[in-house]
Amino acid sequence: MNWQEIDFQKYIEMVIPFGIKVAMAILIFVIGLSIVKLVSSMLRRAMNARSVEPTIATFVGRILHYLMLAFVVIAALGQLGVQTASVIAILGAAGLAVGLALQGTLSNFAAGVMLILLRPLRVGDFVEVSNTSGTVSEVSIFATRLLTGDYKTVVVPNSAVMGNTITNYSAQERRRIDLVVGVGYGSNLQQVKQELQIIADAEQRLLREYDVVIGVNELADSSVNLVFRSWVKTSDYWPVKWALTEKVKTRFDELGIEIPFPQLDIHNKSQQQAA
Repeated sequence: MNWQEIDFQKYIEMVIPFGIKVAMAILIFVIGLSIVKLVSSMLRRAMNARSVEPTIATFVGRILHYLMLAFVVIAALGQLGVQTASVIAILGAAGLAVGLALQGTLSNFAAGVMLILLRPLRVGDFVEVSNTSGTVSEVSIFATRLLTGDYKTVVVPNSAVMGNTITNYSAQERRRIDLVVGVGYGSNLQQVKQELQIIADAEQRLLREYDVVIGVNELADSSVNLVFRSWVKTSDYWPVKWALTEKVKTRFDELGIEIPFPQLDIHNKSQQQAA
């Protein structure tokens, strides 16, 4: 090989621009990587400050980290002259395929994130969702666990939780007890109302800042129905409701106040005609 015939100037002119591109690509990657780490750290601190569940925070942080990292890599490849449009198209197609394959899972995840952020229910709350009532024992990424009164664990997908009406019985500090008390048509209503008021006054767990409401609510087929309303702490709802119901029955039995039950009178026309 004749070294004198080699045009070094030509090679230098070719190598220098490419070297500059490589250097710029490396610089973009290094700076971009630093920015990705900084943003990921800020995002993690922000989610921790909002008391986001650690599992959710880690999952979301990793997804955003890899998305930003992919953007940095594409920018660096573009600096080297690579056709980034085709790379983006391939990544988009792959993401679409994965999204379609995991459609149900992703919807549960998105609903889980909304549950964590909006907090319509918390661990320990007694709720009714998807025709199931129970105490929330866990809110995870993909599902919510309820513990029913008979100690069954019900796993409800988060998409079903967010897609249905949520009734949270523990969201407020107080609840109203509504008792319907039926008495016979021959009963003295003033006496009945007076006895119900005495029962209410004797129950120490009722919230005294709210008035007890006692009134005739309905003239039913077999009874006169009175409504007996009072307010209690949410944690006292069931014990007080059961106690009031028992006290009403016991007191009415002592006073001879009739609590009628539905009955049906049957008339035999054939016997009446024969008579």
